[in-house]
Amino acid sequence: MGARPFLALNVTALPPKLPHAISSEILRGGAEKSREAGVVIAGGHTITDEEPKYGLVVVGFADIETMMTKSGARAGDMLVLSKPLGFGTTTTAIKQQKATPEEIDEVVGWMRRLNKTASELALEFGVRGATDITGFSLLGHAYEMAETSGVGLRFSMDKIPFISCARKYAESWTFPGGSSDNRLYFEKHVTFDESIDEENQMLLFDAQTSGGLLLSVPAEKLDALLARAEELNQPLWHVGEVVAGEGIQVDV
Repeated sequence: MGARPFLALNVTALPPKLPHAISSEILRGGAEKSREAGVVIAGGHTITDEEPKYGLVVVGFADIETMMTKSGARAGDMLVLSKPLGFGTTTTAIKQQKATPEEIDEVVGWMRRLNKTASELALEFGVRGATDITGFSLLGHAYEMAETSGVGLRFSMDKIPFISCARKYAESWTFPGGSSDNRLYFEKHVTFDESIDEENQMLLFDAQTSGGLLLSVPAEKLDALLARAEELNQPLWHVGEVVAGEGIQVDV
């Protein structure tokens, strides 16, 4: 939404037998990313659980006059994505001990990347429609934007970025359960070009962890936004457009 984070609280559930060295690394990693985001960790709450869990509750400030919402997309806007896709299938491959060290480094590197710069750029260029791409997949979160904005969205498959091993694990059907749930729930709102195969369709329903932002950018500001992003070393991909109507169309 373009809010500026201010403070955060650690929320942890850790197994009693988890080595302290691992617990410390989890908390250190959270502290490092919070510092990078300009956030103060002001405390938190910890309980014991056999399955480790870690997260942050964040408090921030948003300007109501300029903040971005899912309902801010307008017909004629261009769709821009700030991270590639394929995190869900790749992290599932990691859990199944299929992924190579290079593939692990690639997906972890993207997931560690903050959305801070992309969000600040969007505000600078007057973007009013945005959502993050996380557990409901690109198409799930995109449909939420389309529905609340009263518009349709059109994506170009050949413009959508994927991490290097995404297709490989899609072909072996190494998807988390949430990806199939996404397809079952959202596919009635999506029309695919008949040439797009099932693996590529599933990658657009793939549940992401720490995914990027989908921005609805006024068409006249697109070129300037992309140029400024390149100056700041912020990846952005022009992946589609907002159209009159409803639902989602995916072309080749």
